[in-house]
Amino acid sequence: MRFFEDVTEGEQLPVPEYPLSMYRLVMAAGSNRDFNSIHHNSEYAKDSGAPEAYANVLFLMGMWERAVRDWAGPTGVIGSVKGFAMKKFNLVGTTTTVHGTVVGKEIRGDKGVVTVELISRNEGVVTVGPGTMEVELPLQKALV
Repeated sequence: MRFFEDVTEGEQLPVPEYPLSMYRLVMAAGSNRDFNSIHHNSEYAKDSGAPEAYANVLFLMGMWERAVRDWAGPTGVIGSVKGFAMKKFNLVGTTTTVHGTVVGKEIRGDKGVVTVELISRNEGVVTVGPGTMEVELPLQKALV
């Protein structure tokens, strides 16, 4: 369990890696009911102007959520998400990574709120973000 008091500004979150196989893209698109062929058919994606089949928005958002949830632990509660925007394709056959940095923390009422800045990289290029997520973490000590 991670407590608000244990977090420091500038702290780097662990970096998860997501190898983007066609199987993974098919499973991700199917799980969120995005049946657009650009996410699982290379020829169709190329005909639409993309260089290859690519990850969909909900899969990419899920990558951000997993990075934060794995770091925050089961008692962390994600609040707002801001600045999530796809800039480049995350193509089949490549690997996407999610990078997070704690950029703020404050106590709001009886809750500790941490702001994490996030980006996704693929082949060394920022493909999503930068954006932020706010996460509520439990306080170790009750406020007096």
